[in-house]
Amino acid sequence: MILDRHSSVPLRVQVTDYIIEKIRNGEWTVGTRLPSQRVLSEKLRVNRSTVIVAFEELAAQGLVEGRRGGGTIVVNNTWGLMAKRETRGWETYVESGQYKPNLPMIRKINEAEFYPNIIRMGTGELSRDLLPSGGFADLFREVPPKLLSLGYQEPKGDLQLREQISLHLKRIGITADPSSILIVSGALQALQLISNGLLDRGSALLLEKPSYLYSVHVFQSSGMRFVSLPMDAEGLQPGKLADYKKKYHGTIVYTIPSFHNPTGILMTEKRRRQLLSVCEQERLPIIEDDVYRDLWLDAPPPSALKSMDQSGNVLYIGSLSKVLSPGLRIGWIVGPQPVIDRLADIKMQSDYGSSSLSQWAAGEFLRTGLYERQVSFVRKQLKKRRDDLIDLLDTYFSDIGRWRIPQGGFYIWLNMIPTIDPRHLFEQALKKGVLLNPGVLYDRSARQYLRLSYAYASQKEMEKAIRALRELVIKSGK
Repeated sequence: MILDRHSSVPLRVQVTDYIIEKIRNGEWTVGTRLPSQRVLSEKLRVNRSTVIVAFEELAAQGLVEGRRGGGTIVVNNTWGLMAKRETRGWETYVESGQYKPNLPMIRKINEAEFYPNIIRMGTGELSRDLLPSGGFADLFREVPPKLLSLGYQEPKGDLQLREQISLHLKRIGITADPSSILIVSGALQALQLISNGLLDRGSALLLEKPSYLYSVHVFQSSGMRFVSLPMDAEGLQPGKLADYKKKYHGTIVYTIPSFHNPTGILMTEKRRRQLLSVCEQERLPIIEDDVYRDLWLDAPPPSALKSMDQSGNVLYIGSLSKVLSPGLRIGWIVGPQPVIDRLADIKMQSDYGSSSLSQWAAGEFLRTGLYERQVSFVRKQLKKRRDDLIDLLDTYFSDIGRWRIPQGGFYIWLNMIPTIDPRHLFEQALKKGVLLNPGVLYDRSARQYLRLSYAYASQKEMEKAIRALRELVIKSGK
């Protein structure tokens, strides 16, 4: 190897990377004695001091170890290298020419949500005053101790909870035996289990654009490729599925048909039937992420894809987190029993089951009718908050923005007319105490969009935030 002396990368770093690559590709295995500092310096044509510094760095990483009279030995070829390795996740496959996801922005959002007095205008959870804290307190205060299970649950989750979910799903037309239901720690874990247990590395996932999945790394470790499908006012357009499957070797379809995240779009029943028909013809299985279904504000949404599925082609994901508590971490997957058995086995290997206390509480909320009372309360409050935010947009953004009125869920997908720099807008808003979710988190080309949430901020906070946002947009557009 000849080092590049014109590179901006220091020679000591190039030497370190050279040795790491030898270890990574198996040429120098654990127990191998490295060439001496003198030999390496001559081979790489660098000063011996440069090699010494590289050896010290490798030792600090736990990859090599110097032994008296025995030279330098490779002692690790796994975790240290994995920490050093550049990850190749789904973001490298999204679209040619698109830049990688803005991970620092996502981390900043996660941190800033806990800043004092921050106004959270993009967050995907209910405000604390809408959560049933009193209901949870009453449940645990009144339960006889002998009914609380503090041990592990069976692989698919607490049977009583699965029975209650089966009854809950029956009300929306989904027939699911408890044996075909797997309890998971929220919808995100459901996606992780599916990606790790059912999909081959390099599989092509066909999904809406924009989509919530672009903002998370659930498929990164399994090397999934994302293929974007266009949307319109009726939801995902299935007309291109056959061509996209052939062109990109599509493996599976992921969709959020009810109150889509981030756009809020509600897929029509006609479109749902078209999607099911095309996917059945093309033998494309579907992941239906339906966590917002219960949060309708004007009228119940059309039938779930799963309720119309006659061939077991749909894996259905649901959750209680959006209504009861994000910290409850209770969701479920419904699918053919062999698939559920496989996912249950993987879940047991990963965490040995979701929280027993959370499962018991979730089951009681469903069994006693507390869940239906809570969701009715949340719908009324969200509808008022949505209308408040629409009024504010009418007042402050009618000349500089466009939006649709969502029929449910948490979000308004705001399209700003003046040209903006999303990173700059994000940073400037944060300085004013307003936390935003820029559209580029969900679609690299959605630079003119924001995902606005009416689920968390109060009316007073929303007005303060929207007024500040108008000033920033107008200023940045000049």
